[in-house]
Order: sequence, then C-alpha cells, then structure tokens
Amino acid sequence: MRPKRTILCVDDNEQALSIRKLMLETRGYRVLACTGGQQALELFKQGGVDLVLSDLQMPGLDGAALVEKIKDISASTPVILFSGKTRIYEKDIRADIFLPKGMYSPIELLERIRIMLIKKRGPKPMSSTPVPRMQAAS
Repeated sequence: MRPKRTILCVDDNEQALSIRKLMLETRGYRVLACTGGQQALELFKQGGVDLVLSDLQMPGLDGAALVEKIKDISASTPVILFSGKTRIYEKDIRADIFLPKGMYSPIELLERIRIMLIKKRGPKPMSSTPVPRMQAAS
C-alpha cells in the first residue's frame, strides 16, 4: 500500500474546514487542519506536507501571504487557494490554482488535487528489471 499523501488544509471557517477534512480523509489523504495562516505556516515548516489547500481571506496571515511564505520555503509544493467572497483574484499570487467557492464540485476539487500530486511526484521511475524478450521459434 502506498503511503498517504499529506494535505495542509487552512480555513478560518471551522465548519467548512471539518467538511473538507472529512472529504479528503475518506479519500485516503492525511489532513492537517488549521484555522489560521500562522498556525499553518508553523505546521508546514515541520515538513512532510505534499499539498496546501487554503482559504484566501483569513484574519492575521491571509491565504495570499501564506502562499508567498510557503513558496519561499518550497516552490515545488502545490498550493490551491480558494475564496467564498472573491470570485476573481487579480493580484499576482504564487498559488498554482485559484478557485472561487461554489464554482466547483467536490469531485472536481479531488481530481485537481490528485493531478497536482501526480505532477509533484513526477513520472514513475523506469523499472531496472530487464523485460524478458520473446524468442523466435526454431
């Protein structure tokens, strides 16, 4: 069995956070849930996070600032930024994807997460085991 991928999920709305956490855990992901950007940054610095899913508008360290700090630490870590209040985000952000809440289904979100984790992992390594060749019948 492959090891679980770890997703850092950040949202100041605790109800939305618990729903998202449950959805991800039932799909086999390990979820670190945080209600604030500063707490999320501290968890990220401990390592082992494969993807970050964060709300844009939060008190204190908001999602855009959190993404900046995370990308400074690890540019290859995929980040999905979402917002229920903002439909189009025009500032220059370093998030890989911006999603307005309510404009995508849970299935679409799960598929985007799956694809981003595959891209982060890169192509499967070639097997070093030689492939047996067919011999011609004599």
